[in-house]
Amino acid sequence: MPRTEEAAAFFHAVYSAISEIPSGRVTSYGHIAALIGTPQRPRQVGVCLKHLTDDPAAQWNHETVPWQRVVNARGVISPRNHPTAVRTQAELLREEGVEVSRGGLGELSVDLAEYGWFPDVLPSEENGGVKEEEEGGVGEEDEEDEEGEHNNEEQDVKVKKEEDSD
Repeated sequence: MPRTEEAAAFFHAVYSAISEIPSGRVTSYGHIAALIGTPQRPRQVGVCLKHLTDDPAAQWNHETVPWQRVVNARGVISPRNHPTAVRTQAELLREEGVEVSRGGLGELSVDLAEYGWFPDVLPSEENGGVKEEEEGGVGEEDEEDEEGEHNNEEQDVKVKKEEDSD
């Protein structure tokens, strides 16, 4: 759906950042926007998620991007055009062990104090962009194969952002 290289880079940055949210945790549209260097664009993060495809052949799709882990700044699951989308998101979060409760107006929400994920920087950007291997994680060879290109693309997005700000 992105029509320009800049939009494609933004979509890529959003999907990459969301992919780093750990299972069982949630964050806000605004925090994703801030993590990718565009704190003024939380609504555009939502637009990216709206356009996330179901196509399994696409690099970024409903299976590869944990879209359900993004909620609004109050922890509320944002309503969508599709009537069952809010329930689907709540079910997926519950499957990850996140407690989803119903508020007085019927809204479904998550306790951000308990389940919120709000790092200052993305894990992939810690230590100068070199992600440390975690215990029980991907082996060194696999990490290089699977993430080498991904990290280069993230750096390309950063370089593009820096060029645009000059």
